[in-house]
Amino acid sequence: MTEETTQKKEDGGLWLSREGEWPLMATAIHAGHEIRAELLPLLALDEARRAQEEDPYTDYWVKIVPTWLVPRRSRFEVDLNREREEAVYLYPEMAWGLHLWKQCPDPVMIERSLAEYDAFYESLYKILQRIAAHYKHFVVFDLHAYNYRRNGPEQPPASAEDNPEVNIGTGTMDRVKFANVVERFMRDLRSFDYLGRHLDARENVKFKGRYLAKWIHDKFPGHACVISIEFKKIYMNEWTGVGDVEQILAIRNALQFTIPGILKELQKLEQ
Repeated sequence: MTEETTQKKEDGGLWLSREGEWPLMATAIHAGHEIRAELLPLLALDEARRAQEEDPYTDYWVKIVPTWLVPRRSRFEVDLNREREEAVYLYPEMAWGLHLWKQCPDPVMIERSLAEYDAFYESLYKILQRIAAHYKHFVVFDLHAYNYRRNGPEQPPASAEDNPEVNIGTGTMDRVKFANVVERFMRDLRSFDYLGRHLDARENVKFKGRYLAKWIHDKFPGHACVISIEFKKIYMNEWTGVGDVEQILAIRNALQFTIPGILKELQKLEQ
């Protein structure tokens, strides 16, 4: 069965998903760019500035595993990686100091956005329940990207010391139980031949994982291992949105390279 025939548009097109075998799943919850039509006239930010804070191309990487879920909505409509009461950015301090709204959405509009939030988590829970019914332990790739040239396209980038090419967030998991899974993942990712060199992949330097990872760990304690993976936007121009196809593909291949090792470590946990 091909990817196209198994791909589904869920809940009126709010997200795309696919389900398959293996104790592996992936999400890219900030890949979406769509904004509900009734909110567009209220927005102060232009499309390009919104896109700069989203995670372009991460939806391409989820497809390395049989089961994935990718929202189509922008985080500027509802941020699925925040607790529900903070999921709609209403004030600049909630969104990197950005003045998002010419006029704030009214309470009815906000509730519609939060209804999307609820629907996403309901769908995610059902998918994870189906995985948990077949596998005692499973891994979720929580894929993200982050900016490192915030001072401008012609300005020096943020320091490499504090901004690894891959930040592996493990702050919400049972790090002791899943130590071998995480360490095997990091070891294999670092050893991958990334266009003739090795990626700088470090744990919990820039990010530790946020609400999505915590939510999954709370719902499936001792069973779920969510690895929150933030790629520095070395694979694209974060100011223009133009991607480097060779690097985008190389990142996908690097993630795919880690899968056999993860499956072996999960099998050991099952035993």
